[in-house]
Amino acid sequence: MATPGTRDRSQEPPQPLTGFNPEGFSGDPAGAAGKPGMGPWIRMVPLIAFSGLHPTTGSLHDPLLVLDGLEDSGIRLKCLSERLFSEVKVLWVDGKGRNITGNPLSTDTSGNAGSSLVLKAGSGNAVSCRIVDSLGKTSTESSVVITESFFPTISLWLPAFVMILLFGIFLLLAAVYKLRINQKATDQEKNAQKQIQEDIEEFKMELEEVQEKFQKENQEMTTKIEQIQAQLDFRRAQSNAVPLTLDELCKHPELSLRDRSRVLSCSEQLHPKPVVLAQESFSQGKHYWEVEVGDGSGWELGVLAEEVRDSLRKDGMALPRERGQVLSLGYSRGEFSIPGGWNSGPCPVLGVFLDQESHSLSFFDVEGKSLLASLPLRFSGNLFPFFSPGSDGKGLGIRSVGG
Repeated sequence: MATPGTRDRSQEPPQPLTGFNPEGFSGDPAGAAGKPGMGPWIRMVPLIAFSGLHPTTGSLHDPLLVLDGLEDSGIRLKCLSERLFSEVKVLWVDGKGRNITGNPLSTDTSGNAGSSLVLKAGSGNAVSCRIVDSLGKTSTESSVVITESFFPTISLWLPAFVMILLFGIFLLLAAVYKLRINQKATDQEKNAQKQIQEDIEEFKMELEEVQEKFQKENQEMTTKIEQIQAQLDFRRAQSNAVPLTLDELCKHPELSLRDRSRVLSCSEQLHPKPVVLAQESFSQGKHYWEVEVGDGSGWELGVLAEEVRDSLRKDGMALPRERGQVLSLGYSRGEFSIPGGWNSGPCPVLGVFLDQESHSLSFFDVEGKSLLASLPLRFSGNLFPFFSPGSDGKGLGIRSVGG
């Protein structure tokens, strides 16, 4: 029902789009806006394929839709109303009835309501502008549909043309560059042939000198690498250092101990050799200790199995002739007692490395940081370090690693 002073348009038939001529575009927007019953005036160019009006009840004037030109790959639309911003709201709706956010237009001195948006291709191409009063009781609406062909597009041939142009420029530059390179290469080749002949003779002489120098340096480098490797092996062994203490209960009666770290030899030569054992024993892992042998001779040291230790305690602590479970290194008259013998200079401090993981017993010259010998360990179990000094009275001593 219409309110007093207003006309109920809900029962009236839809008004035709006055001012739109199928044969062209004519009419006076100002006159159309002031004539009752002529419907909303839509200012547009002939790129509109279809336009329809959807008036609703109320006394509001129909909004004016204006195509304001191309912008941002789309077409900017403006919706204008004769009502003030304080009286109405301007809403945009797409072809599916969903609200679209528009941008309010700057008001002029009259304060008339207005809004604008950019309609882009693929967004439905249909849009409606609805004017609703502040109380939401009445509204009026204008719609417009624009075909895809009128939206701004980029020609499909333009990227191809640009690529062909760039490729042509590239080929031209490449050809010029190739000609210059070929000419330069020809000149260089002539000069190079002459220079090569001169260099060959000089090169032959230098090559002979280099070969001779290389052989000498290679030999020196090989020696240096071997020395570095030997020192590295020594440091790795030394990192497994363990403390040892001589056992008073496992020593020959003719031997005497001092501070339980040094064994003194007897004044006469005994057969078989007298021996003293360490209290510590090892059944697995890696272990290293150092022994001061000085310039003495006739000494022997190494490891023996627990069964041998038990036998020695019964038989008087003298090394047995059967050495199946005894592994040692001896020194007498300037020669180490290893298979084949080995003449060596003085070795004041001897490093002993027991590696039960790789089954070996190694001996190092501590001062020279070099390997003297590495013997295979063919028995396992609980192993005890042992020491047998010579008969020259100089004895053997356990030294703390690095001491």
